[in-house]
Amino acid sequence: MLSYIIRRVLIGSATLLLITFVVYGLVRNMPGTPLTIATAESDPSKNLSNEDLQRLTKIYGLDKPWWQAYFVWIGNVAKLDLGRSISRKQPVTNLIRERMPATLMLSVTSLILTYLLAIPLGLRATVRSGTLEERSISTVLYMLYSLPAFVAALFLQILIAVKLGWLPLMGIVSDNYEGMSTIAKTWDICVHAFMPVLCFTYGGLAFDSRFIKANMEEVIRQDYIRTAKAKGVHPTNIVLHHAFRNTLIPLVTMLGLTLPGLLGGAILLEQIFQWPGMGRLFFEALSGRDYPTVMGLVLMFSVLTLLGQLLADILYAFVDPRVSLS
Repeated sequence: MLSYIIRRVLIGSATLLLITFVVYGLVRNMPGTPLTIATAESDPSKNLSNEDLQRLTKIYGLDKPWWQAYFVWIGNVAKLDLGRSISRKQPVTNLIRERMPATLMLSVTSLILTYLLAIPLGLRATVRSGTLEERSISTVLYMLYSLPAFVAALFLQILIAVKLGWLPLMGIVSDNYEGMSTIAKTWDICVHAFMPVLCFTYGGLAFDSRFIKANMEEVIRQDYIRTAKAKGVHPTNIVLHHAFRNTLIPLVTMLGLTLPGLLGGAILLEQIFQWPGMGRLFFEALSGRDYPTVMGLVLMFSVLTLLGQLLADILYAFVDPRVSLS
C-alpha cells in the first residue's frame, strides 16, 4: 500500500505540473490583462497613463513571457505562497478561505441529501423492477438527469422567487441580516440556500439512484443470490444484507471522486444565484484576468481531483479484498 501511494503521489505531482503549466499558458494568452480590463471598466477620467501602466505591468510581472512567469509562480507555490489577487489586493489564500464556507454549505448539504434519497430510491426501483411504479420513477429520474442545472435554476427563480415570491431571488443573506436574531439569521440563510441546494442535488440524485439500480440488477443475478432465495431468506434481507453490500463497492469509490466538487462548487449556479462561493470567485477572477487567483483555484481543484482519485482507489481496495494495489 505504501509503495502504491508513493508511486501515485509522484505520478500525481507530474500531472499537476503539466496541468498548471498548460492552464497558466492558456490564461496568460487570453485577450487583455488585469490592468487593461480594469482600465476598460473604470471611469475614463481615471485611466492610467502609459508610464503608470508600464510600472504596474513590471510590478505584477506581466512584462515577462508567460513561461518565465509560470516558473516564478511555481517557485512561490513551493514556498506555500499563492500570491496576491491583482483586483482585490489581498492574498489569494485569504480569498479562498473567505469563500470556502459558502461553497461547503451547498456542496455538503447537497451530498448528504443526494445519498439519503438516492439509496432508498435505487433499492425501491430494484425491488419494484418492471412495475409501473419503477418505470415512473426511472422516467422522472431520467428527465431530471437530462435537465441542465442552470436551466432549472432560472426556471426556479422565475417561478418561485419572481412570480410566487416564496423565496429570495439570489444572494446568501437578506439586507437586514445583521439586525436579526440568531434563529432568524439561520432561517434567512436556509431560505436563501434552498434553490441552490435543490439545483445542486437533483442531478446527482438522478445519477446515483440509477447507478445503484443498475448495479443492484447486476448483483441479484449472481449465483449466491439465487442460493439465498432457495434457502428461503427473506427478500428484504437478500436486498439489504446480500445484494446491497456488494453494490457498496462501486458506490464507496464514487465518494472519493466527489471530493473536488465539495470545494469546486458550480460556476454557473453560483453566478446565477449570486452565491459568494468558490465557483463565483473563479468566474470573477477569470473575467478580470486575475491570474494569481485563477491559478490558486486551479491548483486547489487539481490537487483535490488527484487526491479524490487516490482516495477512490484506496477505498476500493478496502471494501473489496480481492483488489490488490501493486
